Amino acid sequence: MRTAYLDCSTGIAGDMTLAALIDAGVDVDVIRAGIDSLGIDGVTLRVEKVMKGGFHATYVKVEHPEQHAHRHLADIEKILSRSEVITDSQKEIAREIFRAVAGAEAKVHGSTIDKVHFHEVGAIDSIVDIVGAAIGFDLLGVDEIVSSPIPTGHGKVKIDHGVCPIPTPGTAELLIGVPLVDVPIEAELTTPTGAAIIKSLVDRFSPSVPAMTLDAVGYGAGTKDFKLRANVLRIFVGETQSRPDFDQVFLLETNLDDVSGEIIGYTKQLLLEAGALDVYTIAAQMKKDRPGVILSVICQPELVDKLEAILFEETGTFGIRRRLIERSKRLRQSLTLESEWGEVEGKLGWRDGEPAVFTPEFESCAKVAKEQGIPLREVYRAVESWYQEAEFDEDDEGHSHDHDHSHDGGHDHDHDHDQGHNHDHDHSHDHDHSHDHDHDHGLDHDHG
Repeated sequence: MRTAYLDCSTGIAGDMTLAALIDAGVDVDVIRAGIDSLGIDGVTLRVEKVMKGGFHATYVKVEHPEQHAHRHLADIEKILSRSEVITDSQKEIAREIFRAVAGAEAKVHGSTIDKVHFHEVGAIDSIVDIVGAAIGFDLLGVDEIVSSPIPTGHGKVKIDHGVCPIPTPGTAELLIGVPLVDVPIEAELTTPTGAAIIKSLVDRFSPSVPAMTLDAVGYGAGTKDFKLRANVLRIFVGETQSRPDFDQVFLLETNLDDVSGEIIGYTKQLLLEAGALDVYTIAAQMKKDRPGVILSVICQPELVDKLEAILFEETGTFGIRRRLIERSKRLRQSLTLESEWGEVEGKLGWRDGEPAVFTPEFESCAKVAKEQGIPLREVYRAVESWYQEAEFDEDDEGHSHDHDHSHDGGHDHDHDHDQGHNHDHDHSHDHDHSHDHDHDHGLDHDHG
């Protein structure tokens, strides 16, 4: 799988992204032709080689006449639609980035994406950066974009609404759900444009470069110079091995010592119904020796905001810890066994080079137990025994759908009660037991 990795060690901005793409080998003439086709008078894309902290990098600057217009999303759409050179896929990438900005600005200002007007991102240089980056990523032809955690910087920055702490509200909104890292530099390291690129295009985050066969490395220079760090965005491009048995999820945790068991149980059900992969509790000794629990939630990155809202609303917690974690897992496949009791559901799990593991589904077995008036453990043992007796082609085991295996005749249900049952739960217990209830969701900006 062709992968691009963004090393945002000093943040990310639109001009840095475009420069890194060009430095990695994307045809600058194609990007220039696309920008020229937008029909914005007096725009020139200047590309040059510079030294940043001892590293040879590419720097881009958009030269254009002075402007005073504040554009809406519809204005951006009109500019994009004028081009007959930019492909549909490139336009869609650009629109996705602009829509992310519009959504963030609308939320911050209590407006809608159609009514809100762009500030910095509506300026000509930002439009060129975004459109150029969209063309560049399309030409790069990658299947996956991975990014390092994002630094935001510290201090204050002047925007159209006045002096604002870093990150500005729009950038912070764009970075919700994105893992951040603290880099002690007093500057805006991540700009709204850079945050929008991260929010719209990155598939997952990793603190290190994925295992890959490297094809190219591009260095995109920022405008500022820092004493102890090279102000560059690096992009690594190469081939990675697809890992269907590996993924990244978020672990959300909160410590509770003043919530009843009924509330915790109800909250757990809401979280699971909302899409959580797993929800569980661990007993804990809290402040002042109060007994309590750690409520933990495992979920996909795109559900973090939704599930955190449920936790805040239902438990009244003052803080939620969030961590991006990696999982190794068995590949899974549903399976149906035809038995004397009717259809019984189960699932197969397997890893490369290992035999498949079969696990009966609880709901299906519990239904049989109630209908037949027999202990649930007897149903489990019978179903597992039937699976073991069934004949599978070696190539099909663990990879086929809904096999029907008829088991006619009586069965002896007096089985050995010591037989174990693997119920294939994803209980990742690598927890951060920090008791800091003041979780800060503020996120920062980037620099041009």
